[in-house]
Amino acid sequence: MTLVLDIITTASVLFIVASGLLAIFGVLKIINFAHGAWLTLGAYCAVLTASLGWNPWMALPVAFVVGAALGGITEQLIVRPLYRRPLDAILATWGLSIVVGQLITLWFGRDVQFTPNLLPGTFEFFGFSYSAYRLFLILAALVVGGGFSLLLEGTRLGLAARAVIMNEALARALGINTGLVRFATFVTGTGLAALAGVLLTPLTSVDPTMGVAWLIGAFMLVMVSGSSFGALAIACIVFGGVQVLVSTFVSPVLGSITVAVLSAIVLRVRPRGFSNA
Repeated sequence: MTLVLDIITTASVLFIVASGLLAIFGVLKIINFAHGAWLTLGAYCAVLTASLGWNPWMALPVAFVVGAALGGITEQLIVRPLYRRPLDAILATWGLSIVVGQLITLWFGRDVQFTPNLLPGTFEFFGFSYSAYRLFLILAALVVGGGFSLLLEGTRLGLAARAVIMNEALARALGINTGLVRFATFVTGTGLAALAGVLLTPLTSVDPTMGVAWLIGAFMLVMVSGSSFGALAIACIVFGGVQVLVSTFVSPVLGSITVAVLSAIVLRVRPRGFSNA
């Protein structure tokens, strides 16, 4: 039972981390390589709120607002002129991630930092105990997935976003403000990345380079998922499950590269990944 819960919670973590990146890629058709920087920024929002003596849960809205605000500035000044040059956008966002990392280092230093657990303790059931916080992450992943589903299916913005995904030129001809859709999507994606950074802090230490490793995994998951959140959920469950099994029965070192290796294999055999599964 513990192994099953490890697989489900690992898949939940992967889904939360990759969702913001997928949202931006699905609508804007660019890979935001500053995703890891926004995630790190969110983690340091948790560090800052803890140092101020605030309730640890306050880090969640603070991180989302900070990530969304800086994401909006980034979209206006850096990303918007590069929508028709996706390779240049990758380089620009990667360069931005380096700048953000250096600014974080100047402000907080290179020392590893830790934050209070958002939900300490264990949950007892069926004769064994399991981390209450890791169980909470399952609920968090469901909320994120359900939120995106509701946004895409039940709002005008979601309808406009789906139109842009399918045919941006036609959407523009029908009077949809595609610039606003792009802006809202980028802001949402960066805000969610910062939020994911807070949710990761009870599971890992916080340092200026922590987002790099998570960016690689999220990038590979997005590549095999296309623009589908359903495909992303499948990829997270499959790859997350294999990662847990490899880490448990073979080697944690090999487990850490499982997602990247499996993604490369899937893309080689099935170039569209799980997007048309």
